[in-house]
Amino acid sequence: MMSGQGKRRRAGGQRFLFLRLISLSLALALVIAAPLLNLRGITFIQGWFQSLSIGHLWFVSPLEGLESLLVTRTIYVPSLLAMAIPVLLAFLLGRVFCSWICPVSFFTEWLERLRRLVAGRKGLRDHLVFTRRLLWYVLMGEILLTMVIGAPVFVFLSPPGLVGRELMQWFFFARLAPEGVILILILVLELVTRRFYCRAFCPLGGLLALIGSRRRLVIRFDRESCVRCGRCDELCPLGLRPSLNEAAGPYCWNCGACVDGCLPEALVFQWRQGR
Repeated sequence: MMSGQGKRRRAGGQRFLFLRLISLSLALALVIAAPLLNLRGITFIQGWFQSLSIGHLWFVSPLEGLESLLVTRTIYVPSLLAMAIPVLLAFLLGRVFCSWICPVSFFTEWLERLRRLVAGRKGLRDHLVFTRRLLWYVLMGEILLTMVIGAPVFVFLSPPGLVGRELMQWFFFARLAPEGVILILILVLELVTRRFYCRAFCPLGGLLALIGSRRRLVIRFDRESCVRCGRCDELCPLGLRPSLNEAAGPYCWNCGACVDGCLPEALVFQWRQGR
């Protein structure tokens, strides 16, 4: 017999997934709305997630902002202030931009559901440790390349930015930029592995993981409550093993998939206490 606690968890077992899909949908809608409104002369919303302004609020991606500082060698105070909110968000919540806001995650989430619908319930499990470490090398390489060539590399090749740029190109000029092939490649890789780009090759994700390495909101693992079913490991889109407390590390992007899937509630979101 399933306990009352287990029944409640099963009844609401898709809570974070549901909320995450709503958040991703609203974030993509915001990026779509910007060029549509601009075409009609409404400039209240401008740009996309590399540099986005909503009224008098200006948000700048931490990596693109860092690149600009390295290339121009000039401290532009408004840009630093625009980076402050994304940096604070990462410091408190970790890589939540990647799992709850990034438009690339919107497409990969739905592509995964389509793949499961076609191929059955069996998921792709690939706990490759080297790919996690590769995230740091990609981040360092991207920053070094920016400094060497004197150009903001990720500004031009950022997949989240490419989504907004392709939409802008299409709505204003009825054509797509060739860099969009990067997005296609990421989605093709999603057919054979899970979030490979997000896990291993996104320098923005690496920087946010670094900023959020001591994030305040973490997924707490209660070893005594764990029944060793392995479901959380299977559900993690980043190939982490929450059953070994890896969800508390810097790679976790707080998507809540493992929390949703844990019937004995051995995994829960919790605010970190103290330093």
